[in-house]
Amino acid sequence: MKRNNIVKILILLAGFFSTTIYFSYSLKPRYGIFKNLISLNENQKKIIKKYFLPFRTISQQEKIIQDQESNLQKIVPYLQDLELYKKESGSDIKAKVSITKLSENKVLRKLNLTSGFYSGIYFATSGSGSAFIDFDNENLFILSSRGLLAFNENFNDKVTNFKQITNNINQFISLEQFKKRPSFSVKDLLIFKNYIFVSFTEEIKENCWNTSLIKGDINYKKINFVKLFSSQECIHSENNIDKEFQPLQSGGRIISYDKNNILLSIGDYRSRHLAQNINSINGKIVKINIKNGSFKIISLGHRNPQGLLFDKEKNIILETEHGPMGGDEINLIKVNDIEENNLPNYGWPISSAGEHYSYIKGDKRKEIYKKYPLHKSHSDYGFVEPLKSFVPSIAISEIVKIGNNSYVLSSLKDKSLYFFKLNKENEIIKLKRVFVGERIRDLKFKNKQLYLFLEDTASIGIIDLS
Repeated sequence: MKRNNIVKILILLAGFFSTTIYFSYSLKPRYGIFKNLISLNENQKKIIKKYFLPFRTISQQEKIIQDQESNLQKIVPYLQDLELYKKESGSDIKAKVSITKLSENKVLRKLNLTSGFYSGIYFATSGSGSAFIDFDNENLFILSSRGLLAFNENFNDKVTNFKQITNNINQFISLEQFKKRPSFSVKDLLIFKNYIFVSFTEEIKENCWNTSLIKGDINYKKINFVKLFSSQECIHSENNIDKEFQPLQSGGRIISYDKNNILLSIGDYRSRHLAQNINSINGKIVKINIKNGSFKIISLGHRNPQGLLFDKEKNIILETEHGPMGGDEINLIKVNDIEENNLPNYGWPISSAGEHYSYIKGDKRKEIYKKYPLHKSHSDYGFVEPLKSFVPSIAISEIVKIGNNSYVLSSLKDKSLYFFKLNKENEIIKLKRVFVGERIRDLKFKNKQLYLFLEDTASIGIIDLS
């Protein structure tokens, strides 16, 4: 009996090593899989193993290779092609349910999207996929950072799959642009007035970028997007005043404002001086007409606005933005200022609770502080003080209202939710942190449920707040 077991083990080992040798010598010259696996993170390796290196006999593997010969060039050696490959297939996206207990007696129900969401906006720590969510009535839409769009009808936490919607987003931001940097991507999704709006980093001309907006009519089969808003201004990735460039600082958050207008946040792309330049759209919040794309700047002095909320009851806009090394902010914009054509200034890059990044050293550090001093007071220099600054930074993201004077904001680096209230003077009180354990890219609140998009596992999270 023992001898038979030993023989079986030896046969299995022989099969394993034969398969490994076959793939090492047969596939490497054509596809370079093993060379590129070195640079993949663990989630990406699992995808490759799951779909392309399952444990089968060599003859079975040869048949799979023959069947997929024409498609493999799309998928390897660059894993970022996988997401667009899934989009081209048009197949459903399945979800797997799990439950996690959080602090403050909260329970997170998580729907892990098992295919289609492979590309993170910030690859270093996400890697499993970035996406944005919104509702059309009770139907949940989800849009990946690479333009894969899907929905689930009458969404609930027992959902098993999402159906794809054919779209032309990749006419506006293509595979070649994604390959330049993962942060050249879709930035947000909004459903409003039977339209769907999508913001993205646009290559206005070669290697010169800014944040643009497209829109399409809601359709559950196919959506044809058209350009709504795009600036002739752009920031060159190499040739710019500060000799720095960062598309992660592009903003891109979209919210509804009134029946004719939406709001869009636009970051400074690390061209810091633009935030104080009234002739530039960068480092600003802009109001955009949904019919003709005309726009108006409503606030300036922003670095990278990641969250927007229009609180109609209090007649205010709450804005969240990434600071530099420290200094993430929650800011309040008074709607009366917008209506009276006042232009509130939030101080970047003159004032901030943060500091310039530590990689800037020596004379260059002295020079940058001379240009952009980052004073710790905003009001002393004529700027609006933030409601709160986070030091160290939490990589603040979206913000939503969840009840009377009650709000919640999300974070990426800190992987947490922050619940708080505003008192009559619009001061933050009762701030509580709830650790989630994943980067939270997006938030929505509906029917007393808080919906999250979680990047580390490419999942939709649901927290019952009733």
